[in-house]
Amino acid sequence: MKTFKTRHQFYLPDDLSEALDRLCSSSGSSKTAVLTEGLKAVLERRAGHELDQRFGVRLDRMSRGQERLESKVDLLAEAFGTFVHHQLTMVAHQPPFDDETRQLGLKRYQAFIDLVARRLVSDSNVRLLRAGEIQED
Repeated sequence: MKTFKTRHQFYLPDDLSEALDRLCSSSGSSKTAVLTEGLKAVLERRAGHELDQRFGVRLDRMSRGQERLESKVDLLAEAFGTFVHHQLTMVAHQPPFDDETRQLGLKRYQAFIDLVARRLVSDSNVRLLRAGEIQED
C-alpha cells in the first residue's frame, strides 16, 4: 500500500534535536507530525509574505486612490446640497413666474441636463462644472 510520503534524512543541531524530543514526548505527537506541521507553517507564512510583497503596494495605492475619490464625492455632495438649500431659500418667497420666464427657466434647465449628460458620456471622471459653461439664449 502506497502512503504518498517521501523519506528525508537530515541532521539537526543537538539542542534543536533535544527540543524536538521534549516536544514530542510532552504532546504525544510523532517527530514526523511535528516537523510536517512546522514546515507547513513556514511555507504558508512565506507564501503569504510573498503575496504581500507582490500585491501589497498595488493594493495600498488603489486604497489611497479610492479614499481620494470618496473624499471628492463627499465634497461634491456637500456642495450640491448647499447649492440646493441656497436656491430653495432664495426663491421661497418670490411671486409666481410669468409664462416667458418659465420657458426661459425650462430652457436653461434643459441646457444644464444636456451638459451633464455630455460630460458623463465623454469623460469617465466627473468634474465640477465650471461657471459659465451653460449658454443662455
